[in-house]
Amino acid sequence: MSLMRVRAAAQLTLPADVRTALKIKEGDYLEAEIVKEGVLLKPVSVVARNRRRQQAWKRIEKVTSRVKDLKPGMHKSGQEEEEWIADQVVKSRRRRKHA
Repeated sequence: MSLMRVRAAAQLTLPADVRTALKIKEGDYLEAEIVKEGVLLKPVSVVARNRRRQQAWKRIEKVTSRVKDLKPGMHKSGQEEEEWIADQVVKSRRRRKHA
């Protein structure tokens, strides 16, 4: 059994033998579950979340592909659209900050 100490910001360092046995490396996710005996930490995969995100983007692309341009000739590139959106977000945040 390995002993761990809770550090600043409630951080724990898993002992090397535990990390090795569970094949855990930096950046991996663990699920914490409170059980009768204490806390159970289980390695988890986030592949399913990424897959759902990809499926959501495919649905968004499918829907947006059906959108008709009511003002032909006003097309912007994807990068120009993203820059415009980022600019609008910045402006919105400034308005909220100064309100």
